Amino acid sequence: MISPASVSRIIDSARIEDVVGDFVRLRRRGANWLGLCPFHNEKTPSFSVNPARNIYKCFGCGKAGSSVNFIMEHERLSYPEALKWLAKKYNIEIEETFSEGDKEHEEQQKQKESLLLLHEFAQKYFSKMLSENEEGKSVAKTYFKERGFTQNVIEKFHLGYCPTLKSSFSEYALRQGYSEELLIASGLSVKDGEKLYDRFKGRLIFPIDNLSGRTIAFGARILRKDQHPAKYINSPETPIYQKSKVLYGISFARKAIADYDLCYLVEGYTDVISMHMAGVENVVASAGTSLTQEHVRIIGRFTKNITILYDGDPAGISASERGINLILEEGLNVKIVLLPAEHDPDSFAKSFSASEVKEYLEKNSQNFILFKTGLQSKAAGDDPVKKVALLHDIVETIARIPDPIMRGEYITRCSRIGNVSEHVLIGELNKELRKKYKRTGNDEQPFETKPEEAVLLQPVFEEDDADAQERDILRLLLNYHSHQISFPKNETVEAADGTTEWISVPVATYIIEDLERDEISFGNTLFSLMYSELKNRFSAGQNLSADYFLNHRDDDVRELATDLLSEPYELSDNWSRHGITVPTEENVLREAVEGSLYSLKIRKVMKMLRENRRQMDEQWKKGIDIIELMERQHRLETLKMKLSLALGIDVLK
Repeated sequence: MISPASVSRIIDSARIEDVVGDFVRLRRRGANWLGLCPFHNEKTPSFSVNPARNIYKCFGCGKAGSSVNFIMEHERLSYPEALKWLAKKYNIEIEETFSEGDKEHEEQQKQKESLLLLHEFAQKYFSKMLSENEEGKSVAKTYFKERGFTQNVIEKFHLGYCPTLKSSFSEYALRQGYSEELLIASGLSVKDGEKLYDRFKGRLIFPIDNLSGRTIAFGARILRKDQHPAKYINSPETPIYQKSKVLYGISFARKAIADYDLCYLVEGYTDVISMHMAGVENVVASAGTSLTQEHVRIIGRFTKNITILYDGDPAGISASERGINLILEEGLNVKIVLLPAEHDPDSFAKSFSASEVKEYLEKNSQNFILFKTGLQSKAAGDDPVKKVALLHDIVETIARIPDPIMRGEYITRCSRIGNVSEHVLIGELNKELRKKYKRTGNDEQPFETKPEEAVLLQPVFEEDDADAQERDILRLLLNYHSHQISFPKNETVEAADGTTEWISVPVATYIIEDLERDEISFGNTLFSLMYSELKNRFSAGQNLSADYFLNHRDDDVRELATDLLSEPYELSDNWSRHGITVPTEENVLREAVEGSLYSLKIRKVMKMLRENRRQMDEQWKKGIDIIELMERQHRLETLKMKLSLALGIDVLK
């Protein structure tokens, strides 16, 4: 793991406005910076960067965090990977430490890094063979040019070639110090007897990258027509490559997918490359395998909208239908574009101009109901039996949608298109849902066929539900823990000269000692965790710095801390220019702290009173002495009255 000292250096060096500024155009507004959120589409900026706190917060979608969180979210990296990304940006050397129990993990990480370095080495070798090897220049490069691939796109996708000599790459890698074991583990080399052979000999090379753009595998196409092996082969699965979790082109497409809030899904490597050449960069392929749930979930990180772009032949249509069901089950929106029967995405993108390709995709994109009805209506003709089968098929697809509101919308559309009673379709949908829930054990109820029988659920208010009050206490502690607040030393006794003697204490001292005195604990698990750490650090005399929580080891604590430290509004300088004084929370801090404490304690005390009464009743029935419980009841009742007076409310229970 990365040493604490290295983590501290990285966090201290990574200024939030500098890190975010690499990805978002920011402009100053008061003490903060403002820009368009990179995590959701918006026209009015709501993404705020606070240099003083070293945090960001989007008041539109809710995303928030530190510099590390931003890189994790934007680049889709883990916490250690984000730290390493920032370390590289700021030229910080990382120290890593491993405990005895981490030895196995350390070995796994070393193997993964070794495989990544080997794949980077292999990618450069294959690219070099394409441009410098005589065979690569005369055969492979000619093929790419015949397909219309420009030099720019060849370099962008790091296309390459593996010579036909059986061990050309393997022998070169061994000479460069890579071990035979690593070459075999990577799948780049295959051992036959005592000798290593290149898996991809005589093939065009398509590097497959992960989200962050590092090569993790290769796809390879045969060139010679007189050979009969598989047209395409892929790297085998390794610790860094699981084909069901990798999409070809995702590292090039992710920004465009997020910008357009749409992902085009195709089948092959050349489909992706040709679409890029036509100016459509928000495109990926499930190359080497059928579309999986993991593929759909990866796309779902960047957009909820997928358009399947497959061949217009029967095989392409069949693949589209399989993809529809998977996408709908993950709660994403799906549309389909069927290309003319004589084209696949590769040939289509090359046959028309970039503007014509984009126009065709926009005009011919249709939702799955229109697609399936249009497709199957032709086959059904006027046959009523086939029409019924068509509707059953569509309803079965709708049943895969997890969102009940979305299901209802599609049922309405299906009713209109098929000229069938919506009531009948809902009944059929319920049958499908019951089958589904019986298989999965899901307790969700099907649609009600009679809306008038639906029951409106009202939110239930619980007196001891104090999440809002606990959250506010944490907010005050994080924002003002070291601020001083003053209060009378003895509110009932004046000094000899008629004045009141005041004392000052830090906010943290006032809040923590007050809660401890009245035995008040937090009910929310996450809030309780943060409060316990605050209290323990306070008791140990440690600084209650917000940075500790902004870079906490727990993701939920980091997110909560960022949220508590973010303010949605900032006072305009115009108030002071016109001589108008607007009181801030800091100006009335004592009142804010006391009000928050009173609001929290009245709820907690009411809960404690109920629990104490219950214990008294139980012990009374068992003949057990209840003197201590009676004394506690009296103390709680007294505290309740004080809190009621302080809040100016009547508490009847």
